[in-house]
Amino acid sequence: MNLPNKLTIGRVLLIPFFLFFLWMESIPGNRWIALAIYIAACLTDTLDGYIARRDNLITNFGKFMDPLADKLLVASAMIAFVGLGQLSAWIVIVIIAREFIISGFRLVASDNGVVIAASYWGKVKTVAQMIMTILLIADLPALRTVTWIVTAAAVVLTIISLADYLWKNRQVLMEGSTKK
Repeated sequence: MNLPNKLTIGRVLLIPFFLFFLWMESIPGNRWIALAIYIAACLTDTLDGYIARRDNLITNFGKFMDPLADKLLVASAMIAFVGLGQLSAWIVIVIIAREFIISGFRLVASDNGVVIAASYWGKVKTVAQMIMTILLIADLPALRTVTWIVTAAAVVLTIISLADYLWKNRQVLMEGSTKK
């Protein structure tokens, strides 16, 4: 197993530790520990992709697991924020629904021999969601308005990236519906 794939697995393995510290209010500094773990996990996302491209270590495992690890990290955090009363459930539903739709869409494309790469809007959406999550973990009263703005931007970018994927790859759905 190459280094980028190990970093991807490491990101997934950090999720329970992140959630543990996020929820354990009895531990002094729990939010800051959770924040450090979350940021480390986010940095592995950048690092694994950089190393994979630089050293030509792109694998099918990495193509599958890297976006899944991102989705697991962000979704687990957002679900936790609903439980903590920091995020409305509808926001999480919109964001997770988009992820399911795109994953299903990629499966249809794969059945048609088409690989759908991450788009610009998808990458921007992921960054916005990660920043939103960092702000929600920190939960600083002075940044509540900024947190709200970034959360709204993350929702809008989620919808834009969904529309972008569907529009740019609409032929995949058309081809899939004509195959028997």
